[in-house]
This record gives sequence, C-alpha cells and structure tokens, in this order.
Amino acid sequence: MNESGENVKLSAGNSRLKEIRKLARRAVRTERRVFLADGPKAVEGALGVPGCVQEIFATEAGAETYASVLAGQSVTLVEDRAMAGLSDSVTPAGVVALCRFLDVPLDDIAGPLVVICADVRDPGNAGTVIRCADAAGASGVILAGDSVDLYNPKTIRASVGSAFHLPIAIERDPLVAVKAVKAAGLTVLAADMHGTADLFTADALLARPTAWLMGNEAWGLPPELAAEADEIVSIPIFGKAESLNLSTAAALCVYASAKAQRREVSS
Repeated sequence: MNESGENVKLSAGNSRLKEIRKLARRAVRTERRVFLADGPKAVEGALGVPGCVQEIFATEAGAETYASVLAGQSVTLVEDRAMAGLSDSVTPAGVVALCRFLDVPLDDIAGPLVVICADVRDPGNAGTVIRCADAAGASGVILAGDSVDLYNPKTIRASVGSAFHLPIAIERDPLVAVKAVKAAGLTVLAADMHGTADLFTADALLARPTAWLMGNEAWGLPPELAAEADEIVSIPIFGKAESLNLSTAAALCVYASAKAQRREVSS
C-alpha cells in the first residue's frame, strides 16, 4: 500500500516485471533455474512444495477470486495489462507464481512404475502424460532426449498441477535413462503398434516393476532405442483408426500396469 492506504499495483513497465517476462524464453529459465506457474491450479500445486514459490503476482480480481488458494500468502498486485504480459494464457486467470526448478536427479526416479518420454516435443502431450502418470500412481516421469521443456508454460498448465506432485527427471540421453531404470530393477516396456506383446493379455508382464518407454508423437521410437526395451507392447485397435494419440496411449499403458501391479499385490 502507499501512504494513502491504497493498494499499489505494478504496471507493465515495471523493471522487475520486465525481467520476469524474459522467463518466456527457455534459455533464460534454464540459466536462472526459475519459471512461472500460471493459473490457480499451478499456483496451488507449487505452494504444496516447500520452498518452491518465490513470489506470487495477482491482479486485484485474481487475488479476490482465488483468495482460498492464496490464503496466508504474500501477494504482489499487478495491473491487468501487466498480468497479460506474465501469463501465457489467452485469457489470464489473474494469478501466477515465480517458482524455483523442481526436477530431481535421474537416480531419484525409482519403481514400481515409471514413464520415460523420449523426444516427446508437444507440451500438451508431455503435460498430459505427467498428469496421467500421477493419476495412475506412478512413481516418476523422465523427460529424455529432445523432449519439450518441463517448464514450458503449456507443459505446466497441461499437467494441471501434477508436475508439482510427481518426481520428474530430465535426461538428455534416452539411452542413459533406459539403462538407469534397468539398473534400478525395472522391466522396460516400449509402447509400439508393432509390438509382439498385447497390452490386453500381458498381465503377468505388466505386474512387474515397469518403466514404460514412449516415443515421439510423429515417428515413435528409433530402432536403436526400442531395441533396448525388454519387450515391445502394442495396444490393440479394433476400429478403423490407424493409431492413438501419444498421451492416450500412455494413459492406457500406465493404468494397465497399475491394475496388474495392484492385482499382484493383493493375490
């Protein structure tokens, strides 16, 4: 507040906000190891991780609308135009948080259920895979190779908060990721339409501690990486569709494993 007791809102021209807007670039995020969590779900998820949130920015309307999420938090008010510059959304919700990076070392990803995304480049797909893995009770996700940046605003938004709930590692070499989960005792299953194992009849295989290897949206897994899998598994298609969307395939695979693993534990 200023001396008259009015709430002071930062304008779009504020020098600090200009610096924060640079986080739209991946190189800047990587150098500073901070990113923006955009929207109430992302902010709520970030607040659930101790020490993750460094500062919260909100419009006056956003602070009022999401008062329950922001309860007890210090909030920096910004003008609507300034929020439009901070938010990646076409219609900003009115609240964003400046957060520290939260990915974990590769060795921290352990079983019984892991997803490796190799060269998954669409942020919507990557975020949805993270969300599905979280919902299925997976123990972690590895973004490997030339996969999209975890901290891309669209990836964070598509995860609907799950990026803050689930351990996620980043590894430039997919082969290193595969060898790491094998060393941890996981069976590596590659999802591919030409697989010899059928997802619907492979319960004994799926009941093992498993790492699912998912490939690029357009061309799948390169042969040399698929060859490192212990088994290639296909998802049956009964209709006329040629294939499934990557995130849909990942959801089916992780839920099939989760079901088989729970049945194994209870039997």
